[in-house]
Amino acid sequence: MNAPAIEQREKVKRRMVSYEEYLALPDDGRIIEWSNGEIVEHMPPSIAHQDVIGFLEALLRFYVNLLGLGRVLDAPVEVKLWPGGPSREPDIVFVGRDRLSRLGPQRFDGGPDLVVEAISPASATLDRVTKFREYEQAGVGEYWIIDPRPHQQQADFYVRDAEGHFAPAPISDNGVYTSAVVPGFRLRVAWLWRTPLPNHQYVLAWMLADAPGISDELRALYREMVRLLNE
Repeated sequence: MNAPAIEQREKVKRRMVSYEEYLALPDDGRIIEWSNGEIVEHMPPSIAHQDVIGFLEALLRFYVNLLGLGRVLDAPVEVKLWPGGPSREPDIVFVGRDRLSRLGPQRFDGGPDLVVEAISPASATLDRVTKFREYEQAGVGEYWIIDPRPHQQQADFYVRDAEGHFAPAPISDNGVYTSAVVPGFRLRVAWLWRTPLPNHQYVLAWMLADAPGISDELRALYREMVRLLNE
């Protein structure tokens, strides 16, 4: 008897508006996207969604800031994929130094280097089909689709091939994914499904111990941190 109510809660809200009306909406923290003349207001994310996105955002932000690679942004932030095209608000966005000129005070214009989306019960088709095609068309360099839902936990990673299409990116035999656009950023995929999630300091030290551009002194320090923090 509870299933219909749960399903209703998870549905997105849609309403036909112009792009100008979309821009005039209050900045109140809601995740609202605009595409094909309508706004899509997403329901508040689940705890699992918040946990995995918070974990990835914290790792990416610290790593990118430490190495001076660009900027990491999280929702709600408007990404205007192309002139006259859709405006999306990805869960996480990485903008490399070469594209920072496209980042204005209100939005990013074009395709970011990396987009991360976490699936919710109402967004599977949107994230896997609609946004997949839009991000590919906009020139996004790398796209992660993280599905934290119970019994459906899956992480898919895509990078652009020589023809500009998204192609599945490989995960190593020991379950490690290494980003194509964030130099040296790597992750054990199984960490995403752990409860609680791994210690941020350990994961960062594990990455930074072999990251490019790190001095020998810092590299030795991070390797000692990995040893001390190893669970």
